[in-house]
Amino acid sequence: MTIHLPQGPYEPRATPLDLAPTGAPLASRTVFSAAHVVADPYADVSPDSPAAVDWDATLAFRRHLWSHGLGVAEAMDTAQRGMGLDWAGAEELIRRSAAEARSVGGRIACGVGTDQLPPGPATLAEVRAAYEEQLAVVEESGAQAILMASRALAAAAQSPQDYLDTYAHLLRQATEPVVLHWLGPMFDPALEGYWGSTDLDLATDTFLQVIAEHPDKVDGIKMSLLDADREIDVRRRLPSGVRCYTGDDFNYPELIAGDDRGFSHALLGIFDPLGPLAAHAVRVLDTGDTKGFRELLDPTVELSRHLFQAPTRFYKTGVVFLAWLAGHQDHFTMVGGLQSARSLPHLAKAYQLADGLGLFPDPELAESRMRALLTVNGGTR
Repeated sequence: MTIHLPQGPYEPRATPLDLAPTGAPLASRTVFSAAHVVADPYADVSPDSPAAVDWDATLAFRRHLWSHGLGVAEAMDTAQRGMGLDWAGAEELIRRSAAEARSVGGRIACGVGTDQLPPGPATLAEVRAAYEEQLAVVEESGAQAILMASRALAAAAQSPQDYLDTYAHLLRQATEPVVLHWLGPMFDPALEGYWGSTDLDLATDTFLQVIAEHPDKVDGIKMSLLDADREIDVRRRLPSGVRCYTGDDFNYPELIAGDDRGFSHALLGIFDPLGPLAAHAVRVLDTGDTKGFRELLDPTVELSRHLFQAPTRFYKTGVVFLAWLAGHQDHFTMVGGLQSARSLPHLAKAYQLADGLGLFPDPELAESRMRALLTVNGGTR
C-alpha cells in the first residue's frame, strides 16, 4: 500500500533482508557499533533534566548488537554524551553495559572524557584529574578504554605541548592499551582546533606524536573527521600493531575494505542501525570477497550520508528513529528531547532509504509507525 511521504508517494518494501543473528565473531576486522541510549518515555523530565534512561530497552539493544558478533562502543557520542547524557548517566551506562557484556561474552569499549567538570574554565590539572576518574571507572568495569576528545582540554590547552603532556600522563595511568578518539568539529563544534591547531596537518602531526611516543599503550585510533584521504594517510603512518578504527560515516566501505597497503577496522555510529547488515558484510569480507563486501555496504552510504548531514551532531535523532521503526524500542522519545532535532521530511527520507535497504525486520510495523508519525506531526494529505 502506498504511503504518502513529504517527498511524494512511496511503495514500502514487502520483505526484509534475512539477517538472523549467528553469534560468531568477526575475523578479518574488529568492528564496534557505537550504540544509542533509549529514553524512558514516561519519565516526567524536561530537556534540562538529568537523563531518564530506559535501562531494559537500552541493554536489550546492546544484546542485539552482540548477537550479530559486533562489539559495542559504549557511552560515546552516539549515546548522547554531552548532548543529554551527563557523566552520572554515562557512569551507570558503563557499569551496566560492561556487566551485561560479561554475561553474554560480548566485546565492549567505553568512552573516557571530562564531562563531569562544571561549566566554565578548567585548569589542565583539573582536566587530567577528570580523565583519570573516568578512566578508573571504565577499567574497574572490565571494559577497554576509549580516550575521547575533551571540550575542557580544547578550552584549556594553550599549545600542542599541552596535549602531548596530558595524553602522556593519561597513557601512563592506563593499565591496558586504549583507543584514542579524534572527534572533529562537525560532530562537536567545541572541539575546533583539537591537538593544538586548526591546521589539520599540524594537528595530525601532534596526534601521531602522542602515538609514536607511547605505542605500547595505544591499541588503536578512531578517526572521526569525515576525510577519507586523511584517514588513509594517518593509517599508513601508524606504528606497527596500532589499529586504525574508522569513524568516517561517509566513506566506511572503502576504508574498511582497504587497499594493498592496509585497511581500517571500524567504530561507527552508522553501525547502530546497520548492525546486522554490517556484520553480514564483514563476514563476507572474512572470506576474502572484497567485491561482495562492497556490494553489500556501498548501497548503505546514501542513508548514512543522509543521517549524518549537517548539522552532523544531530545524526543521533535519525539513529533512534530507525531503532523505533525497526521495533527495537516502542517509542520515539530521546534523552534531552532530541527527537525534535530533525525535520519530518528528513525522517521520512531516512525511513524510505532504510526500507529500501531491507533494514526493518517487520516492514509492516515500520510502515505503521511511519504513518503514525506523519499523522501526529504533519497531519494527513
